[in-house]
Amino acid sequence: MVSVATARKSALACPEAVEGAHMGHPDFRVGGKIFMTLWPDKKRAVLKLPLADQQALVQMDPEAFSIGSWGRQGFTLVDLARVNAAQLRVLADAAWRTVASKDLLERHPLPE
Repeated sequence: MVSVATARKSALACPEAVEGAHMGHPDFRVGGKIFMTLWPDKKRAVLKLPLADQQALVQMDPEAFSIGSWGRQGFTLVDLARVNAAQLRVLADAAWRTVASKDLLERHPLPE
């Protein structure tokens, strides 16, 4: 289980990530683009992931991952009670990489 505080830390650990608000919920952006939002009252995160990753996660664990109304754009619902901190950190990084600029990605390549 991941707390909302841990989820926030995972998002803010991404390079140049900033916290804001979107429709009354905390959001996390890079270069002005949202890569993650939190729904603290529902203990849920929403991450923008590549569609192939989204589909794989939902098939792998449909109780932890689901698709909401923005699903066609890659936004994936994550039940924080059903993931651990390491999983969420990997997912936050993947979401960040989905929206980060090419320049930023070149400055922060994936570890080998």
